[in-house]
Amino acid sequence: MGLRGVGFLLQCYLVLATGMYFDLGEQEEKCIIEEIPEDTLVTGHFLLEPWDLKALTHSAHLGVTATVKDPNHEVQMSKRYGKFGKFTFTAHASGQHYLCFQTNSTRFSVFAGERLKLHLDVQMGEHSTDHHAVKTKDNMETLENSLTHLIDQMMYIARQQEYQREKEEVFRQISENTNGKVLWWAVVQTSILLSVGFWQMKRLKDFFVAKKLV
Repeated sequence: MGLRGVGFLLQCYLVLATGMYFDLGEQEEKCIIEEIPEDTLVTGHFLLEPWDLKALTHSAHLGVTATVKDPNHEVQMSKRYGKFGKFTFTAHASGQHYLCFQTNSTRFSVFAGERLKLHLDVQMGEHSTDHHAVKTKDNMETLENSLTHLIDQMMYIARQQEYQREKEEVFRQISENTNGKVLWWAVVQTSILLSVGFWQMKRLKDFFVAKKLV
């Protein structure tokens, strides 16, 4: 496989799985934005823990409220979890989705003023391969699961490409409309300048005639 093919597969992998972490304060909410095509299944895993390891013994009552908003900022899913959990949803429309997380911890859950760390792993696609379950199956079942997983990911990539083509078409239409308006504005400006120039020349001519200079 050439370097171009390896680069393409690496890019697909980075699109299909996003791992990150960020800090949260008491009752604080933070959101991330994901570009998700329509009819795409999204699965998220998260873990909330204190930055200070000494506070782990006080973290039994930590919790997270996960909220998903669609491109119209309407709440698609909102659920309260413990300090770790898994959420899934299917995008009903293509566009930017907002994944928001808010802690329900109090100053009695961890040390006063302690910041919390939220680990987040977001996967997009129809299914994820369970490697532990695959190991318990024979070779044919493993191959079948791998093929199904590959087909699902190809379908997701195809939807992602279609979504990007739609965005490109919208951007092209906006650019054409803007260029047309700029052209007409230039024509109007030129017409105004010519009209003002002719009017000034006529006024000067009438002035010179009135003063009998010509």
